[in-house]
Amino acid sequence: MTECAKRLFAAMNERPGAKALRFSDRSYTFGDLDRLSAAYAADLDRLGIRRGDRIAVFAGSSPEVLLALLGHYRLGVIHVPINTRYRAEEAGHILRDSGARAVLFEADSAQAEVLGEIRDLPALEHRIPIATVTSASDRGVPGSEFRLPSDSEIALLVYTSGTTGKSKGTALSYAALVENMDALTAAWRFSAADRLVLCLPLFHVHGLCIGVHGALLRGMTLLLSSRFEAGDVVDAFARRGATVFMGVPTMYVRLLEHLERHPDAASALRRGRLFTSGSAALPAADFEAFERATGHRILERYGMTETLFTLSNPYEGERRPGTVGLPVAGCAIRLVDDAGRETPPGEPGEILVRGSGLMSGYWGRPEETRAAFRDGWFSTGDVARRDSDGYVRILGRKSFDIIKSGGFKVSAREIEDVIAAHPRVREVAVVGAPDRVWGERIVAAVVAREPDTGALTEEVRDLCARALADYKRPKEVRIVPELPRNALGKVQKHRIVAEIGPEGPRQES
Repeated sequence: MTECAKRLFAAMNERPGAKALRFSDRSYTFGDLDRLSAAYAADLDRLGIRRGDRIAVFAGSSPEVLLALLGHYRLGVIHVPINTRYRAEEAGHILRDSGARAVLFEADSAQAEVLGEIRDLPALEHRIPIATVTSASDRGVPGSEFRLPSDSEIALLVYTSGTTGKSKGTALSYAALVENMDALTAAWRFSAADRLVLCLPLFHVHGLCIGVHGALLRGMTLLLSSRFEAGDVVDAFARRGATVFMGVPTMYVRLLEHLERHPDAASALRRGRLFTSGSAALPAADFEAFERATGHRILERYGMTETLFTLSNPYEGERRPGTVGLPVAGCAIRLVDDAGRETPPGEPGEILVRGSGLMSGYWGRPEETRAAFRDGWFSTGDVARRDSDGYVRILGRKSFDIIKSGGFKVSAREIEDVIAAHPRVREVAVVGAPDRVWGERIVAAVVAREPDTGALTEEVRDLCARALADYKRPKEVRIVPELPRNALGKVQKHRIVAEIGPEGPRQES
């Protein structure tokens, strides 16, 4: 069956003249997307790229990224997005682990420099400037002659951090993508009449899956931006007919700050139909402040790369601040204690997920895939409690080794490994401290080898700046005499977080 992949191309066949995408001063119809992605796929075919091959995309949001995605789907190629903030070690790991045969990148960019630093990529045969996607030749195999992939084939390989520090490739099938996005966007009433402001990155499932795939399924127009600017979002509602905005809590903080400086801007946002938030917890105070300013109650939801989007507040009905709502159609959850017993309403438990959006597995890691499931239910590592009427409240991570900062999941272990390599560092523990803007801000508690630390704090910051993407770098580096431990010698990260507190002193890096 190829029904799922066909549905992603339906609007191109049924509404070729309709507006599909606007980016800066460029506009594309669905017919344009069809023609240009087919030409790009034909060029890949002539390069010898074949079904099941992996192509990495290491470039910022642009029409070319969307066209590349569609071209990959036409050819049955697995699309591998890479976070544009990644440095050589991080990006190199993904290219090696996925076995990518080609990588698309923007010439004269930071990503091009990073690629130039990466060595030992035996599978990588082609480095393709992404600008060539829109100038692909129309010669060769017509797009209609490509056989679209089956529902069970892998569409996306999205890398997500694990507690071991190295990111794992999450394999998502066409069936998982289309069935889950169909259910979610139906619940949110997405339609061809909508115009979605999309300034979320296209290397993350939030923007790539809900934004791009949701728009393709519903035939709606994407107002795509390369980055988030509060003023640009307001302008999209004021002058470009925007109806929907999807953001992370950090973006809503910036929008509220913009509204404080420009109160008249609220009238533009009031024209919208829907505002959603995800990837981290939205503070209730910000939910209420946004409603006071715009009249809109932000719709919060919950998901992760391995499960896609599992829970959502209702479009019609109560959108309860501090909760992520109820299961999306086709999804189910259980909350269980450490013994695997279901917890009653009001009691915390780990979220287990079963449903349409589940990953096919971790790429090349069968043992880790098996370990992630309990009798067919995926173990999320997130702890929540359920209200008496079913609404779910996320309480935090089961493990302190995953930090959610600015909508990204960050491995504390990965940062600790970098800092521990400093010759003057004896020990280090990295934690996430509560933060209104970032959800959690990254703090490194460092034990020095010698009492005279000198410039160690700055040296640690410089080390992280060289080795890590900017969103992974500690916002604060604390030199401490020792790390708190229990009787078995295990570092007690909860005590570090408690000492820092939600309003601890900040030393921005």
